[in-house]
Formats: sequence, structure tokens, C-alpha cells
Amino acid sequence: MTGAPAEPTRALLDLAWASLGGAPELPHHVRTTGDPAGLLPSTQPALPAMVAAVGASTLAAAVLDAARCGSAVPPVDLDVEHVAMAARSERYARRGGTAATDLFAPLSRFWATGDGWLRLHANYAWHQERALQVLGCADDPDAVAAAVRTWRGADLEDALADAGGLGAAVRTRAEWLAHPQSRAVAARPLARACPGTGAARPLGPGRAAEGVRVLDLTRVIAGPVATRTLAAWGAQVLRLDSPRLPELPAHAVDTLPGKASATLDLADTVRLERLLAAADVVVQGYRPGALARFGLDAGSLAVRHPHLIVATLSAWGPTGPWAGRRGFDSLVQCATGIADAEGSAGAPGVLPAQVLDHATGYLAAAAILLALAGSVRGEPARSVELSLASTAHWLTGTPGGGSTGAERPLAPDQHLISLSGAAQEVQVIAPPGHVGDLRPVWTGTTDLGADPAEFPVGCARFAGAIP
Repeated sequence: MTGAPAEPTRALLDLAWASLGGAPELPHHVRTTGDPAGLLPSTQPALPAMVAAVGASTLAAAVLDAARCGSAVPPVDLDVEHVAMAARSERYARRGGTAATDLFAPLSRFWATGDGWLRLHANYAWHQERALQVLGCADDPDAVAAAVRTWRGADLEDALADAGGLGAAVRTRAEWLAHPQSRAVAARPLARACPGTGAARPLGPGRAAEGVRVLDLTRVIAGPVATRTLAAWGAQVLRLDSPRLPELPAHAVDTLPGKASATLDLADTVRLERLLAAADVVVQGYRPGALARFGLDAGSLAVRHPHLIVATLSAWGPTGPWAGRRGFDSLVQCATGIADAEGSAGAPGVLPAQVLDHATGYLAAAAILLALAGSVRGEPARSVELSLASTAHWLTGTPGGGSTGAERPLAPDQHLISLSGAAQEVQVIAPPGHVGDLRPVWTGTTDLGADPAEFPVGCARFAGAIP
């Protein structure tokens, strides 16, 4: 049965859409189907947040398509079971029929401290090395456990950050609300947009995001989900990675559909400036400040390339004492009280999916699609900012909606699609949602770094109605 989203999905969608600057009457165009019972069970409203984020993204695609076609905004339809699987898409991704390996390294888990709990993040080799240097121990679980127990959680958290490592002490929600970084996050909207001084490049004929060129400077999940979503709506996406910092293969399999992928030293300013001049959108998701030395921060780009729409994603937001810190979904869950709320038997827990990453990715895509719609109406290019911590604030600040019953198993086969273009055929969860006669689609995929550092040549993606 098709109907309006139930609370708190409706409340979360209305809040997100207002923060994105969308017309207030449009969230009523979002309709849902499917039974939400047993999907992403958690004390926090994990499923409602995902449905709201995907709903906002799909609705923004509808707004852009209507602006380009000169038509009214059509209804948006979401299947909640499909959304639940998309929230864990990295778990279903396959290369050549082989399942991805465990996405977390052995040391990337909760450890008891002298006063509570802390979670390490050691998925990248260089982060693991820095953590072991701070702890002064060998790469051995027993040695790590003994070393961590000698620290207070907040002290170890700070020491890791100072060394370029990653870890977060587990806080209660009350402890987080009293923290200065929490106050910095709460003072900013979920999505912040700043109009630029230049006109965005006019879009030619097409549907949704067809013909839009997106330069993807992101890693792991949130940013790649945003650009993967733009690709599904027709954008020509080029992902750039450093030749010296390899990405995790499992994440690449899941987030490369629809894109081209190349390696480029960002110090190669001639090639980089050529790509920036050709792009319509830049999405960046590295640690704040990491790209500024290459002139890739939003302010510098607005001076050199005022036509660009720039989206910046971070873990903790651009203000506050943690503004420059690295962070990932699992760590933001710890700091913001989510891990404590999801715990049991005296130990912290986790959301049933990396909801902060995925929801932030869809919300970022929504912000970009709305910025593109604004450019069709003659508005200047704009920059937008989102963070995992702001998404956590949005998620935890909405009462109700949690479901702690047994998880209902789902058969992913009905939403798995096979894509060619990589060395081996890839199976991934198809993009969820549809807009009137349009469905988001990926027509192929690639391998990490396999393509030239050039935008892919696009073709009409939506020649007609898609059943």
C-alpha cells in the first residue's frame, strides 16, 4: 500500500527539507510503500532517518527535473525495504559473485578504558600505525586491551587526534550535549548553504542531472554515496584519488557504480585546474583543511571558479574545537551518545547500519540537486556544508521512531543489479526511489583508478519513461 510516511519519518523529512531550503509544501509529494516492521531495529530512529534522507534526495531530483522540463514536481515513491538495504549497501556488494570481506579491521572496535569505553578506528594501515604508536604496544589484541585500560577515554581520544590517529570515547547523550563540540554543531543547521558571486554554468537539455559534471574528491562512504546518487540521476562523475593513499577495496566496489575513477596527484595544478574549469560540481569529503593547501576549499574555488557548486562534508563540522579532526561514522556514534544508547549489558552498541554516513550522503546529494535546480532558475552557484555530527544531532533530536524488536530478514536479490565495466562483474544494490516516470540508474561501473583523469562522455540516460 502506498501512503504518506509515518512519524517520525515525516518530522525528520520536514526538518531536513527545511534545512536544505526546499519549498515547504513539497515533502507531501513523498510516498512510501512496504512494511517497516523489523527493518534496521535500534533505539534511535535509524530507518525513519534513512527514509527521510533518501526521500529528500529523490525529491530534490524531482525538483531539478521539473525545473529543467518546465513542469510540475511529480510524486516521489520509496520502498522502505529497498531503503533499508541501501543503508547497508556495502554489505551486499559483490565482485565476481564474491562477498566483500569484513569492512572493519580487527582493532577497529570497542575497548575498555580506565573509566569507560573507547572505539579505535584502524581500517587504514596508517591510522593503525599511529594508534599503536600512541599506545606504545604491539599489534596484538591482548596488548592493545592492556594499553587502552591505562588511559582515561577522553585523554586517549585527544592523544590519538594529536598523533593523526582515530578514536572516540563513548559518551552518554547528556555528556555529549555538555561538550563544546556539541554546542558548535547545534548552532549550525543540518545543511548550510552559502550563495556565491558567480553564475552556475547553464545546463543543456536533459532530464534530472543529465550532463552535469561532478568532480568527486571523497572517500569511504558519505561522500561517495552522494556522488554515486548524482551519477544515478545522470551526472558524469569523475572520482579522483591520490596514487599514494589507496582506498579500501570493499567500499570502492560499492560506491564506484556510475562513475569514472582515476588517480591524480593534486599538486599537478595544470591538470587539476583543467578539470575544475570543466566541472559543474565539486564534492569534497576529506578532513577539513586537507584540501585547502591545494586551493580546493570552497572559498578558494569560489574565487578561481565561481561557476562551481561546491559541497563539503566533514565528520565534526567546520566550527568548534574538533573542526579539524578526522572522524568516521562509527566514531561519531560514540561521541554523540548513540553507541551508549544502542548498548546493552554494560557495553556500548552500534546502529544496525552506518546511518550517519549513508544519510549524510543522500542529504548532500539533495543539497547539490537543489543547487542545480536553483541554477536553472538563474540563481548563483552556491556552496553547501554537511557533517556526520550534524546528521547525528538531527537523528537523536527527534523523539520516537526506534524499533528494538527482532530484525526481519530481507532477500536482497530483488534489488541487486549486475554491472559491467570493471575487471569482474559487480553486483550492488540498485539506487532506491523513483520520480514519476524516472528511476535512478547506473549503466556500468569501473575499478578504482582504472580510468584517465577526464570526465566520462555522457549520453542521454532517460530517453523515455522507465517502467
